[in-house]
Amino acid sequence: MTVDASNTASITAPAELRHQHTPDAVRARLQIGPRHSYLRDFTYGSIDGAVTTFAVVAGVAGAGLSPNVVIILGLANLLADGFSMAVGNFLGARAESQLLWRARQREEQHVAVIPEGEREEVRQIFAAKGFAGDDLDRVVAVITSEPRRWIDTMLREELGLTLHAPSPWRAATTTFTAFVAVGSIPLLAFLYGAVAQHAMLHPFAISVGLTALAMFGIGAVKSRFVTQRWYLAGAETLLVGGAAAILAYLVAVRLKGLVSV
Repeated sequence: MTVDASNTASITAPAELRHQHTPDAVRARLQIGPRHSYLRDFTYGSIDGAVTTFAVVAGVAGAGLSPNVVIILGLANLLADGFSMAVGNFLGARAESQLLWRARQREEQHVAVIPEGEREEVRQIFAAKGFAGDDLDRVVAVITSEPRRWIDTMLREELGLTLHAPSPWRAATTTFTAFVAVGSIPLLAFLYGAVAQHAMLHPFAISVGLTALAMFGIGAVKSRFVTQRWYLAGAETLLVGGAAAILAYLVAVRLKGLVSV
């Protein structure tokens, strides 16, 4: 079987795999417990920051307005929309934690009031996984012998919930930081001209180039954590983000006559 060289970064060498799966290494890893990935929050925030801010830049440029308008609207969008996204992500992550807490309370009540019914649920869940006879009896007895383990099993297997909800604060902070950091890139050429008091030639073209590189880079970085070639991930992100920016530019050009410069 041939191995794609572009994906070899995601393949761990056999010697390293054996080292990671020694009894001590496995024990240490399991004691730490699963960690929630905030890659989605970073990707979502950075792409949305680049797209929405560049949409403002493209819209203003398409309407033929002053570069100062780009800076004012761009910065306003950057902070207001970034904060809005962070708040939304915070509330979403908090709702996920509250859902888990409520589900745990409900399962605790079920185990306390109707233990035989809950034990039968465990039996049927593991029977569907292929356990039978004495093996099924033993696994049910082990799981239901300790309330915490019993309830955790029901949350995972019956309700399909993860036992480790994301931190609302970390999710919100990651989203806001990524949004502002990457979302400021489309404004750099215009900000430089304002600060240096020296009008740059073709600031919109420079903004297009920087934003395209940023979008491609976001996708390429994301590919390190998913099974996708870096150039395909970069191109995918660039195409999706670029489509939104082009739409904003075309709308602004179409409506240019409604704006008095």
